[in-house]
Amino acid sequence: MNISETAETTRVACWQPEWVAGRSHRDEFLDRLDRTASRAADGGATLLITPEMSATGYHLGPARTVELAEAADGPLAAGVAEIAARAGVAIVYGWPELTGGRVHNSVQFVDADGAVAARYRKIHLYGEADRSVFASGDRLVVQAKAGALTIGLLICYDVEFPEAVRAHALAGTDLLIVPTALVRPWEFVPRTLVPARAFESQLFVAYVNWSGSGPGGYCGLSRVIGPDGLARAECAAAEAETLLFADVDHGALDAARRATPYLLDRRPDLYGTAR
Repeated sequence: MNISETAETTRVACWQPEWVAGRSHRDEFLDRLDRTASRAADGGATLLITPEMSATGYHLGPARTVELAEAADGPLAAGVAEIAARAGVAIVYGWPELTGGRVHNSVQFVDADGAVAARYRKIHLYGEADRSVFASGDRLVVQAKAGALTIGLLICYDVEFPEAVRAHALAGTDLLIVPTALVRPWEFVPRTLVPARAFESQLFVAYVNWSGSGPGGYCGLSRVIGPDGLARAECAAAEAETLLFADVDHGALDAARRATPYLLDRRPDLYGTAR
C-alpha cells in the first residue's frame, strides 16, 4: 500500500496544464503525461486527474476535433494505460471519443494497472462549442473504485446541475472528479458553485481546469473541495502549469454527513412532481 493511501486518506494529484495553441499531437500529450505521472507518483499520489479534453485541447473547432477523435480502445488509450502501469498511478484523462460515427466529449478512468475502469460521456452540452461537435451521453452516474474510494465522473458544465451531483451522492460516490475547460469570466463556478455542490451533497469534488491564454482565457482555479465545502487544495488564480496535491480524508465524509444530514433528511416522496 502506498504510504499516501491508508484506511484514512488517499492522495490525489490534479494537473492544471498550460494551453498552447497548436499543441494537440497525441505523442506530445503522452510524453507530457508520462512526466506528470512520474511527478504525481513521486509526490505520493495514487490518482492523477487531468482537465477536459486533456489529450487534445478543447476549443479546437468542429473539423479539428473530429480529425483528432479516436475510439476508446485506440492508440491514445494504449499509451495512457502504459503510463499508468509504469508509474503505478491511476489516471483520468479526456479526449474526443469516436463511436458509431458520432463524437462524444469523454473522460476515461485508467487504474494503476493500466486497465480501463470507467468511461463517461458528457451529458450536459454547453452552447455551440459542444453542440456543434459532440453527441450527448445518456448515462448520468458512472463510477469506479480507487482503493477505498468510490470515484464518480462528470465533465465541466455537468457539475453546474445540482441534480447530477446529488445523483452521485445517492449512489455512494465519495470523490466526484470533474475535468473542465472553463474560461473567464466564469470564475464564479469554481469559487462558489463547486464548494456548494460538495457541501450540499457531502462528497469531495476535484475540479481540474486548464490555464493559459486559450480561447477566452482559461481561468485555472483547479481545486479539491471537501464535503464540508472547504478547500483541501486550490490554485489561487490562472497560474502557469501546476500539479496540485490534495489528501482525501475518508473520515471527513462520515463527519460531514453527521453534521449536516441533507441526504438523510431529504423528502423524495414530495419531489416527484418537481420538474
